[in-house]
Amino acid sequence: MTGVLFLLFLVFMLLGVPIALAIGASTLLALNAQGVPLMVVTQQMFQGINSFALVAVPMFILAGDLMAQGKVSEKLVDFADALFGFLKGGLSLVSVGAGMFFAAISGSGAATTAAVGSSLVPELRKKGYDPASAASLIAASGTIGVVIPPSVPMIIYAVIAQQSVSKLFLSGIVPGIAMGLGLGAIAIVQAYRRNYPRGTELSLATIWRTFLSASWGLMTPVIILGGIFSGIFTPSEAAVVAVNYALLVSLFVYRDLSLADVYRILIRSAITTSVIMLVIATSAVLSWTLSSWQVPGAIASAVLSLSTDPLVIMLLVVAVILLTGVFIETASALIILTPVLLPLVTQLGIDPIHFGIIIVMGLAIGMITPPVAINLYVASSVTQLPLERITRAILPYLVGLITVLLLVVYVPILAGWSGA
Repeated sequence: MTGVLFLLFLVFMLLGVPIALAIGASTLLALNAQGVPLMVVTQQMFQGINSFALVAVPMFILAGDLMAQGKVSEKLVDFADALFGFLKGGLSLVSVGAGMFFAAISGSGAATTAAVGSSLVPELRKKGYDPASAASLIAASGTIGVVIPPSVPMIIYAVIAQQSVSKLFLSGIVPGIAMGLGLGAIAIVQAYRRNYPRGTELSLATIWRTFLSASWGLMTPVIILGGIFSGIFTPSEAAVVAVNYALLVSLFVYRDLSLADVYRILIRSAITTSVIMLVIATSAVLSWTLSSWQVPGAIASAVLSLSTDPLVIMLLVVAVILLTGVFIETASALIILTPVLLPLVTQLGIDPIHFGIIIVMGLAIGMITPPVAINLYVASSVTQLPLERITRAILPYLVGLITVLLLVVYVPILAGWSGA
């Protein structure tokens, strides 16, 4: 029956049915064929979203949208330019640096790509940078948005795996920085190959001035993470604090949003949240169904029969995560894969927090691998470049991010976990 379920899911996906409905309809038909009461479906859907930790999801989405629409992204780009612009091809590093700064605010890959791209693309064009390569770098930098905390996918994983959101946030800092360093190294190599110009001259006065201007935005991760790790408030409460802080900065400090703008952002954030929650609800039914049919155990046994070497098995797990990210968007893939793969990696002695970082990073890379590559679509929209050109230019950055992911897999200390 498991084969029938996945066949139905594949058919619905090929027909273009939205992911939440594809998951729900395929699971519903499979359960109905076995005579399972439909009341079970509604119960599991409610149970799937009946978690206090999920309160943080709409709040972080709203905070990220508020910051992305205002001048915060421009201030962060200016600060990054003051830090890195003096280097050869400095604007490439500015793309990465600004992406990392904004990642620590938004928790969203698409929001990071849109905010940094809209601020930097005109300047990149003016300085003679290859447009497709610049757009692909911005899209690749956007993947850091769901790894450096706060991170919406990490919250979803924490709910499914019953792990600590705070520990996941703490463990995501170093891998996120490693992703940025990897992308930056590739950008520098390309800058010398293509003889990109130097940008803003290094000036301590400019650095200080732009830092002061961007400090309101830079304080966001300090308040969120500082409050969480000091125990002042929980991750869910931190999300609400982030929204209030974003409103304060946008309405009264930078004064770049009107009440009408806030209303539109509220509507858009509510729609985004509704989609995510529907995906979580329908995926909860799928997870319950797979668990009832003992599918995770069967998959674990099958994989363990291929090899007993944990290094080989983890390579297979990473391949499954990356392949899934190619076809299914991050939240859906996370909800589908976690109940299946977590029992397997647990048998290998992999810490659930460590695995959480691995799966979030792997699925984040899916944001730049077509056909489901939300960051590429956003970058294409911002730059007005054909998706095909950006896709061809993304390859070196894709290889770099996969290399960093493998380092996190096989050098666990990078994810803040020293077990073996």
